[in-house]
Amino acid sequence: MKQASLYFTAPRCVEIREKNLPSPSGREVLVKTLFSAISPGSELLVYHGLCPADLPLDETIPSLKGRTGFPTKYGYSVVGKVIARGENAPPEWEGRLVFCFHPHESHFLADPQELHPLPPDVSPEEALFLPNLETAINFMMDGRPMLGERVIVFGQGIVGLLTTALLAEHPLARLITLDRQPLRRSFSLMAGADTSLDPAEPGAIATLAGQLKSSVDREGADLVYELSGSPEALEQSLAVAGFSGRIVIGSWYGQKVAHLSLGGRFHRSRIRLISSQVSSISPELTGRWTKSRRLEVAWSLLRKVDPVRYVTHRYPFERAREAYAALDQDPGRCVQVILTY
Repeated sequence: MKQASLYFTAPRCVEIREKNLPSPSGREVLVKTLFSAISPGSELLVYHGLCPADLPLDETIPSLKGRTGFPTKYGYSVVGKVIARGENAPPEWEGRLVFCFHPHESHFLADPQELHPLPPDVSPEEALFLPNLETAINFMMDGRPMLGERVIVFGQGIVGLLTTALLAEHPLARLITLDRQPLRRSFSLMAGADTSLDPAEPGAIATLAGQLKSSVDREGADLVYELSGSPEALEQSLAVAGFSGRIVIGSWYGQKVAHLSLGGRFHRSRIRLISSQVSSISPELTGRWTKSRRLEVAWSLLRKVDPVRYVTHRYPFERAREAYAALDQDPGRCVQVILTY
């Protein structure tokens, strides 16, 4: 069996390499990939060579425990079909549609414990959004939006859009999003935002501050999500957060440095900066919450948020180089890009 794998080989360079894959043995099963989703935030950091050299790609995913650097495989959203099994693998796995946190590959061997069978009411393309929806749920758990709050989301990439969709289910006073790309802002309104602004427009932050004014209590946002991947947006988040406001930082900046002005309003306004990352759950919640429970919630919400409407491009796996170039060079047209096999 030939296995084709996508490798990041240098900044802005990807290639597909083939090798022979042995037959499954023991408890292993062989999965033939049908679709994989490119995560435009973290994967573009890898694509640009901007990942911190002292960190593993992801300690919680077996196939991504290696250190960053080139060449490397990356990716964590694959849907495929089990086409063969080892002699000790349970027979019921054969023929199943499964999701796996795994890099972009045409075939791969896996222990069944690493696989998640698709529920009958979830399509393969919907299942590709499971990791990013779980991330958005983690943002809800860390930000804890409350009834009547004024909430801002910087960044309407796919994670930002899914976060906006979940926030729109809350009875908030205001839900305002910001993104530089018109297409993403239109998707944001579709997801449930009250208003979506271009942060690069002159006076955009002043306009935003005006929309956050209140005649009965303190001004500013109660809760801000920084999901743009841009350190500059974190400075803007500080500017719009109100007294005792919470800023949830979901962006992974990699080697990009954030320069913040902490000597003014921040110092006296008791603003809280909250780091949020899906590989763990806030220690305050682990008495009742586990990653398995959070993932179960993500499965249950997939159909509700209708994520496939955010797919803008589908590329055959052999044209993966074009897919990454499009995400890099034309972000105004690309939101969610899927590879087909």
